[in-house]
Amino acid sequence: MKTLAAGLQPHLDSGTTTLAWCWRVTRTDGVVFGFTDHDLALTFDGATFEPDSGFVGSAMRYDDKIGVDAQDAQGVLSSGRITESDIAGGLWDGAAVEVWRVNWADTSQRVQMRAGQIGQVRRGKVAFIAEMRSLAHVLAQQGGRTFQGTCDAVLGDARCGLDLELGVYKGAGTVATVLRDRAFTATGLGGAYATDWFSFGTLVWVTGANAGLTVEVARHVLAGATVTITLLGAPGQAIAVNDTFTIRAGCDKAFASCRDKFVNTVNFRGFPNIPGNDAVLRIGKSSKANDGSVL
Repeated sequence: MKTLAAGLQPHLDSGTTTLAWCWRVTRTDGVVFGFTDHDLALTFDGATFEPDSGFVGSAMRYDDKIGVDAQDAQGVLSSGRITESDIAGGLWDGAAVEVWRVNWADTSQRVQMRAGQIGQVRRGKVAFIAEMRSLAHVLAQQGGRTFQGTCDAVLGDARCGLDLELGVYKGAGTVATVLRDRAFTATGLGGAYATDWFSFGTLVWVTGANAGLTVEVARHVLAGATVTITLLGAPGQAIAVNDTFTIRAGCDKAFASCRDKFVNTVNFRGFPNIPGNDAVLRIGKSSKANDGSVL
């Protein structure tokens, strides 16, 4: 049951209403945005809700179970604060959303209709559709640890224990040539880092159109004196020659990598000796003893 602000119920009962939808979005980087379908800016709770923003809400979908209900916010990239590069860079993923029904003639008369997070964002050249999921979607997320062969720690976190700010794990480079939208050769890394040292790691753009954006590294190759970096996904803006970046080592979560690459097996957070699928498929053979080896 929702508690209405003083004056809102009489306003609803009057039969003639002045209502608008407002969306308050708090991104994971802490930046707060406000949008409304009203034709003038509205202000409450310390936020300004921008009109003509391109946000258009679909019908809300509810049920009386604990399943995930959702709503779509769709529109054009008409707000200067909703940029294609930010959407492509994932800055809107997981953002907290509050949806309000507000009397635009008196914004103190309002009620929060729902709260949730932005889920999947689909975008085109001039339009986007952002799915807003209810908080029930958290119940569908896997929690706790998983019994698996690979490590479930994040490289450099407290459970891993490595300091990724050390020079052995961190490098600085400059784009030399652009090969594709997500691949380039780089200078500055030299031969100090072997092939795959930065594979599965992260790259932070320091200068250029993508400055401040963090992206994942799919592959790092050292061939002679040439260093080639391939990103997992293309950044929001085109990569350009002389763009600078900071890159950090990556881990494929395998026990061998923890042992040989990082010498950190004491903090390995997986179970490398659990039986695999081959153990399930084993059958007895008269020609070989059942000694536990792979058949």
